Amino acid sequence: MGRFINPFTDYGFKKIFGQEISKDLLIDFLNDLLVGERVITDLTFLNNEQLPQYDEGRGLIYDIYCCTDTGEKIIVEMQNRSQIHFKERALYYLSNAIVQQAKPGTEWRFSVKAVYGVFFMNFLFDENVKFRTDVILVDRETGKLFTDRMRQTFIALPLFDKEEDECETDFERWIYTLKNMETLKRMPFKARKAVFERLEDIVDVASLSKEEQERYQNSVNVYRTNLCVLDAAKEEGKAEGRAEGKAEERLNNARKMKAAGLDYALISQITDLSIEEIAAL
Repeated sequence: MGRFINPFTDYGFKKIFGQEISKDLLIDFLNDLLVGERVITDLTFLNNEQLPQYDEGRGLIYDIYCCTDTGEKIIVEMQNRSQIHFKERALYYLSNAIVQQAKPGTEWRFSVKAVYGVFFMNFLFDENVKFRTDVILVDRETGKLFTDRMRQTFIALPLFDKEEDECETDFERWIYTLKNMETLKRMPFKARKAVFERLEDIVDVASLSKEEQERYQNSVNVYRTNLCVLDAAKEEGKAEGRAEGKAEERLNNARKMKAAGLDYALISQITDLSIEEIAAL
Protein backbone atom coordinates (compact mmCIF):
# COMPACT_ATOMS: atom_id res chain seq x y z
CA MET A 1 0.00 0.00 0.00
CA GLY A 2 1.36 3.43 -0.99
CA ARG A 3 1.75 6.33 1.38
CA PHE A 4 -1.18 8.25 -0.15
CA ILE A 5 -4.62 7.02 -1.16
CA ASN A 6 -5.55 6.25 -4.75
CA PRO A 7 -7.85 9.08 -5.93
CA PHE A 8 -9.27 6.89 -8.71
CA THR A 9 -11.13 4.71 -6.23
CA ASP A 10 -14.60 5.73 -5.10
CA TYR A 11 -13.37 6.09 -1.52
CA GLY A 12 -10.29 8.11 -2.52
CA PHE A 13 -12.17 10.42 -4.87
CA LYS A 14 -14.82 11.28 -2.29
CA LYS A 15 -12.27 11.47 0.52
CA ILE A 16 -10.54 14.29 -1.35
CA PHE A 17 -13.42 16.13 -3.00
CA GLY A 18 -16.71 14.86 -1.55
CA GLN A 19 -16.62 15.61 2.18
CA GLU A 20 -17.83 18.67 4.01
CA ILE A 21 -14.65 18.59 6.10
CA SER A 22 -12.44 18.83 3.01
CA LYS A 23 -14.59 20.92 0.68
CA ASP A 24 -11.90 23.61 0.68
CA LEU A 25 -9.90 21.24 -1.56
CA LEU A 26 -12.73 21.06 -4.09
CA ILE A 27 -13.18 24.84 -4.00
CA ASP A 28 -9.46 25.36 -4.61
CA PHE A 29 -9.39 22.85 -7.48
CA LEU A 30 -12.46 24.39 -9.16
CA ASN A 31 -11.02 27.89 -8.85
CA ASP A 32 -7.78 26.72 -10.45
CA LEU A 33 -9.82 25.07 -13.19
CA LEU A 34 -11.89 28.22 -13.80
CA VAL A 35 -9.14 30.77 -13.22
CA GLY A 36 -9.93 34.00 -15.08
CA GLU A 37 -13.63 33.11 -15.35
CA ARG A 38 -15.04 33.17 -11.84
CA VAL A 39 -14.17 32.66 -8.17
CA ILE A 40 -16.06 30.25 -5.92
CA THR A 41 -16.03 31.22 -2.25
CA ASP A 42 -18.27 28.46 -0.87
CA LEU A 43 -20.35 25.47 -1.96
CA THR A 44 -22.88 22.98 -0.62
CA PHE A 45 -22.98 19.27 -1.45
CA LEU A 46 -26.31 18.22 -2.95
CA ASN A 47 -25.61 14.47 -2.95
CA ASN A 48 -24.24 14.27 0.55
CA GLU A 49 -23.29 10.57 0.46
CA GLN A 50 -21.28 8.79 3.09
CA LEU A 51 -17.86 7.52 2.06
CA PRO A 52 -18.36 4.08 0.43
CA GLN A 53 -17.87 1.00 2.56
CA TYR A 54 -18.05 -2.20 0.53
CA ASP A 55 -20.52 -2.24 -2.34
CA GLU A 56 -19.49 -0.07 -5.30
CA GLY A 57 -22.37 -1.19 -7.47
CA ARG A 58 -21.99 1.73 -9.87
CA GLY A 59 -18.74 0.28 -11.16
CA LEU A 60 -16.18 2.96 -11.93
CA ILE A 61 -18.40 6.03 -12.07
CA TYR A 62 -18.12 8.36 -9.08
CA ASP A 63 -19.71 11.77 -9.00
CA ILE A 64 -20.06 14.78 -6.75
CA TYR A 65 -22.95 17.21 -7.14
CA CYS A 66 -22.72 20.59 -5.45
CA CYS A 67 -24.05 24.13 -5.52
CA THR A 68 -21.96 27.28 -5.21
CA ASP A 69 -22.76 30.13 -2.86
CA THR A 70 -24.19 32.05 -5.85
CA GLY A 71 -26.42 29.22 -7.07
CA GLU A 72 -24.45 27.56 -9.87
CA LYS A 73 -24.64 23.75 -9.98
CA ILE A 74 -21.42 21.77 -10.48
CA ILE A 75 -21.04 18.07 -11.27
CA VAL A 76 -17.58 16.58 -10.79
CA GLU A 77 -17.12 13.01 -12.00
CA MET A 78 -14.36 10.44 -12.20
CA GLN A 79 -14.76 7.96 -15.07
CA ASN A 80 -12.20 5.17 -15.18
CA ARG A 81 -13.38 3.23 -18.20
CA SER A 82 -14.71 4.07 -21.63
CA GLN A 83 -18.46 4.16 -22.05
CA ILE A 84 -20.70 4.24 -25.11
CA HIS A 85 -22.30 7.68 -25.56
CA PHE A 86 -20.15 9.17 -22.80
CA LYS A 87 -20.43 12.70 -24.18
CA GLU A 88 -24.20 12.36 -24.49
CA ARG A 89 -24.48 11.09 -20.93
CA ALA A 90 -22.46 14.07 -19.69
CA LEU A 91 -24.84 16.35 -21.60
CA TYR A 92 -27.83 14.55 -20.06
CA TYR A 93 -26.44 15.08 -16.54
CA LEU A 94 -26.11 18.81 -17.10
CA SER A 95 -29.48 19.10 -18.82
CA ASN A 96 -31.12 17.30 -15.92
CA ALA A 97 -29.48 19.70 -13.46
CA ILE A 98 -31.02 22.58 -15.43
CA VAL A 99 -34.48 20.98 -15.54
CA GLN A 100 -34.40 20.40 -11.78
CA GLN A 101 -34.25 24.16 -11.26
CA ALA A 102 -37.83 24.55 -12.51
CA LYS A 103 -40.23 25.81 -9.86
CA PRO A 104 -43.96 25.03 -9.65
CA GLY A 105 -46.49 27.78 -10.14
CA THR A 106 -47.00 30.57 -12.66
CA GLU A 107 -44.35 32.98 -11.43
CA TRP A 108 -41.24 31.13 -12.64
CA ARG A 109 -39.77 32.56 -15.87
CA PHE A 110 -36.97 30.09 -16.75
CA SER A 111 -34.41 31.99 -14.67
CA VAL A 112 -31.87 29.17 -14.37
CA LYS A 113 -28.41 29.29 -12.85
CA ALA A 114 -25.38 28.05 -14.76
CA VAL A 115 -24.50 24.36 -14.65
CA TYR A 116 -20.90 23.15 -14.87
CA GLY A 117 -19.68 19.63 -15.56
CA VAL A 118 -16.11 18.54 -14.81
CA PHE A 119 -15.28 15.05 -16.06
CA PHE A 120 -12.01 13.30 -15.21
CA MET A 121 -11.44 10.51 -17.75
CA ASN A 122 -8.94 7.67 -17.50
CA PHE A 123 -9.53 6.94 -21.18
CA LEU A 124 -9.84 8.73 -24.55
CA PHE A 125 -13.38 9.01 -25.89
CA ASP A 126 -12.23 9.65 -29.44
CA GLU A 127 -8.99 9.99 -31.42
CA ASN A 128 -9.20 13.79 -31.54
CA VAL A 129 -9.56 14.37 -27.82
CA LYS A 130 -7.18 16.80 -26.10
CA PHE A 131 -5.91 16.73 -22.54
CA ARG A 132 -8.44 19.43 -21.67
CA THR A 133 -11.57 20.09 -23.69
CA ASP A 134 -13.82 23.01 -22.69
CA VAL A 135 -17.29 23.00 -24.21
CA ILE A 136 -19.50 26.10 -24.20
CA LEU A 137 -22.50 27.31 -26.24
CA VAL A 138 -21.42 29.81 -28.89
CA ASP A 139 -22.66 31.21 -32.19
CA ARG A 140 -21.32 28.96 -34.94
CA GLU A 141 -20.41 31.80 -37.30
CA THR A 142 -19.03 34.45 -34.98
CA GLY A 143 -17.80 32.34 -32.05
CA LYS A 144 -19.59 34.77 -29.71
CA LEU A 145 -20.87 33.28 -26.46
CA PHE A 146 -24.59 32.50 -26.83
CA THR A 147 -25.28 31.70 -23.17
CA ASP A 148 -23.13 30.93 -20.15
CA ARG A 149 -25.69 28.64 -18.54
CA MET A 150 -23.97 25.40 -19.58
CA ARG A 151 -20.25 24.61 -19.39
CA GLN A 152 -18.38 21.28 -19.65
CA THR A 153 -14.73 20.43 -19.07
CA PHE A 154 -13.35 17.03 -20.06
CA ILE A 155 -9.92 16.13 -18.65
CA ALA A 156 -8.23 13.23 -20.48
CA LEU A 157 -5.74 12.04 -17.86
CA PRO A 158 -3.82 9.65 -20.18
CA LEU A 159 -2.69 12.68 -22.21
CA PHE A 160 -1.14 14.50 -19.24
CA ASP A 161 2.56 13.58 -19.23
CA LYS A 162 4.25 16.51 -17.50
CA GLU A 163 6.75 15.92 -14.74
CA GLU A 164 6.66 17.78 -11.43
CA ASP A 165 9.08 20.52 -12.48
CA GLU A 166 7.27 21.01 -15.81
CA CYS A 167 3.93 22.03 -14.29
CA GLU A 168 3.31 25.70 -15.02
CA THR A 169 -0.10 26.40 -13.47
CA ASP A 170 -1.83 25.43 -10.25
CA PHE A 171 -4.36 23.46 -12.32
CA GLU A 172 -1.53 21.40 -13.83
CA ARG A 173 -0.08 20.90 -10.34
CA TRP A 174 -3.43 19.51 -9.21
CA ILE A 175 -3.56 17.10 -12.16
CA TYR A 176 0.03 15.96 -11.65
CA THR A 177 -0.64 15.28 -7.97
CA LEU A 178 -3.89 13.41 -8.56
CA LYS A 179 -2.49 11.31 -11.39
CA ASN A 180 0.63 10.28 -9.46
CA MET A 181 -0.68 10.36 -5.91
CA GLU A 182 -0.65 6.64 -5.14
CA THR A 183 3.05 6.33 -6.04
CA LEU A 184 4.29 9.58 -4.51
CA LYS A 185 6.72 9.40 -1.59
CA ARG A 186 6.12 13.03 -0.66
CA MET A 187 3.46 15.59 -1.42
CA PRO A 188 4.76 18.04 -4.05
CA PHE A 189 4.12 21.78 -4.29
CA LYS A 190 3.59 22.30 -0.54
CA ALA A 191 6.06 25.18 -0.47
CA ARG A 192 4.25 26.83 -3.38
CA LYS A 193 0.66 26.45 -2.21
CA ALA A 194 -0.75 25.68 1.24
CA VAL A 195 -3.64 23.61 -0.15
CA PHE A 196 -1.23 20.79 -0.99
CA GLU A 197 -0.16 20.58 2.65
CA ARG A 198 -3.83 20.35 3.54
CA LEU A 199 -4.25 17.67 0.86
CA GLU A 200 -1.38 15.67 2.39
CA ASP A 201 -3.21 15.51 5.72
CA ILE A 202 -6.37 14.23 4.04
CA VAL A 203 -4.81 11.54 1.83
CA ASP A 204 -2.11 10.12 4.12
CA VAL A 205 -3.03 6.44 4.56
CA ALA A 206 -1.31 6.35 7.96
CA SER A 207 -3.76 8.95 9.27
CA LEU A 208 -6.77 6.72 8.53
CA SER A 209 -8.37 4.76 11.34
CA LYS A 210 -8.38 0.97 11.18
CA GLU A 211 -11.98 1.02 9.93
CA GLU A 212 -11.17 3.68 7.32
CA GLN A 213 -8.17 1.70 6.09
CA GLU A 214 -10.36 -1.37 5.70
CA ARG A 215 -12.94 0.59 3.73
CA TYR A 216 -10.23 2.15 1.58
CA GLN A 217 -8.54 -1.20 0.89
CA ASN A 218 -11.88 -2.67 -0.14
CA SER A 219 -12.39 0.26 -2.50
CA VAL A 220 -8.95 -0.38 -4.01
CA ASN A 221 -9.79 -4.06 -4.47
CA VAL A 222 -13.04 -3.21 -6.26
CA TYR A 223 -11.23 -0.67 -8.46
CA ARG A 224 -8.54 -3.17 -9.44
CA THR A 225 -11.07 -5.96 -10.01
CA ASN A 226 -13.10 -3.77 -12.33
CA LEU A 227 -9.97 -2.86 -14.28
CA CYS A 228 -9.09 -6.56 -14.58
CA VAL A 229 -12.59 -7.29 -15.89
CA LEU A 230 -12.17 -4.49 -18.40
CA ASP A 231 -8.77 -5.82 -19.52
CA ALA A 232 -10.21 -9.33 -19.84
CA ALA A 233 -13.06 -8.03 -22.00
CA LYS A 234 -10.56 -6.26 -24.25
CA GLU A 235 -8.47 -9.41 -24.63
CA GLU A 236 -11.58 -11.48 -25.32
CA GLY A 237 -12.56 -9.00 -28.02
CA LYS A 238 -9.10 -9.25 -29.57
CA ALA A 239 -9.25 -13.07 -29.49
CA GLU A 240 -12.67 -13.06 -31.14
CA GLY A 241 -11.35 -10.67 -33.77
CA ARG A 242 -8.39 -12.96 -34.48
CA ALA A 243 -10.68 -15.99 -34.73
CA GLU A 244 -12.99 -14.17 -37.13
CA GLY A 245 -9.99 -13.13 -39.19
CA LYS A 246 -8.75 -16.72 -39.45
CA ALA A 247 -12.21 -17.97 -40.43
CA GLU A 248 -12.49 -15.35 -43.16
CA GLU A 249 -9.00 -16.27 -44.40
CA ARG A 250 -10.02 -19.94 -44.67
CA LEU A 251 -13.10 -19.00 -46.68
CA ASN A 252 -11.07 -16.80 -49.04
CA ASN A 253 -8.51 -19.56 -49.56
CA ALA A 254 -11.27 -22.07 -50.24
CA ARG A 255 -12.82 -19.75 -52.83
CA LYS A 256 -9.50 -19.44 -54.61
CA MET A 257 -8.95 -23.21 -54.62
CA LYS A 258 -12.48 -23.79 -55.85
CA ALA A 259 -11.99 -21.23 -58.64
CA ALA A 260 -8.75 -23.01 -59.60
CA GLY A 261 -10.70 -26.25 -60.02
CA LEU A 262 -9.32 -28.21 -57.09
CA ASP A 263 -11.29 -31.21 -55.86
CA TYR A 264 -13.74 -30.39 -53.05
CA ALA A 265 -12.36 -33.20 -50.91
CA LEU A 266 -8.84 -31.77 -51.19
CA ILE A 267 -10.07 -28.26 -50.37
CA SER A 268 -11.89 -29.68 -47.34
CA GLN A 269 -8.73 -31.44 -46.16
CA ILE A 270 -6.67 -28.23 -46.45
CA THR A 271 -9.18 -25.75 -44.97
CA ASP A 272 -11.19 -27.95 -42.57
CA LEU A 273 -14.38 -26.71 -44.26
CA SER A 274 -17.12 -29.22 -45.02
CA ILE A 275 -18.00 -30.22 -48.60
CA GLU A 276 -21.35 -28.45 -48.13
CA GLU A 277 -19.65 -25.21 -46.99
CA ILE A 278 -17.30 -25.32 -49.99
CA ALA A 279 -20.15 -25.95 -52.40
CA ALA A 280 -22.03 -22.96 -51.02
CA LEU A 281 -19.13 -20.56 -51.68
